[in-house]
Amino acid sequence: MADLLHFELVSPEKLLRSDEVFMVVVPGAEGDFGVLAGHAPFMSTIRPGAILVYPTGLNDTPERVFIDGGFAEVGANGLTILAESATPVADIAVDAVIADLSLAREKLRLATDAGEQRTLGAQVARLEAMQAVAAN
Repeated sequence: MADLLHFELVSPEKLLRSDEVFMVVVPGAEGDFGVLAGHAPFMSTIRPGAILVYPTGLNDTPERVFIDGGFAEVGANGLTILAESATPVADIAVDAVIADLSLAREKLRLATDAGEQRTLGAQVARLEAMQAVAAN
C-alpha cells in the first residue's frame, strides 16, 4: 500500500477534517496541484474551486469539497488547507447559486463605487466557480 498523506481542512469556525488520505488535488491560484505523501514543502493561495480528496488511491472516486479561497501549506506534517469556507459539492443548492449569481451580476452592473465593484466582482467570481463545480 502506498504511503498516505496527513490532510487537515480547517475553516474559521473549526477543524473540518483530519485524516490520512492518498492524495488531494487543490485549486491553487497559479493552477491546480496534487499533493501526495512526501511532497516538497511549499505554500499557495487557493482560488475558489473544488478540492478532490482521494482516500486510498487514484482509482477511488474523489470526495469533492468546494473551497471559497484560502491557503494551502505542505510541510513535514502533510497538507493543511485553511479555507475561508468549505462545502461538500453534493450539498450545493444549484438553483440558489444561480439565483444568487444573477442578483450579484445585476448589483455589479449597477455599482458605481470602486470598492463595491471589487467586492461584488469577487462575489460573482465565487458564485461562478461554485456553479461550475456543482455542474460537473
